[in-house]
Amino acid sequence: MAKQGFHTDADQPDDVKFVVADVQGIPLQKGYNGRLTAEQVGKIEGPIGGSMVKELVRLAQEQLKKR
Repeated sequence: MAKQGFHTDADQPDDVKFVVADVQGIPLQKGYNGRLTAEQVGKIEGPIGGSMVKELVRLAQEQLKKR
């Protein structure tokens, strides 16, 4: 997530969603967030999920090259 400009503690990777939400101006908090709209959640999780998938694909490709 650092490539996207979101800097968080490597020991607390779950905190990245709070950083993204803060940048987007979305009131995400620990615990219940049922009042958030699907659009708001998508704005938070979209950048995170996309980056994670790209990284997992990259790691899988590296593993395949080693075979």
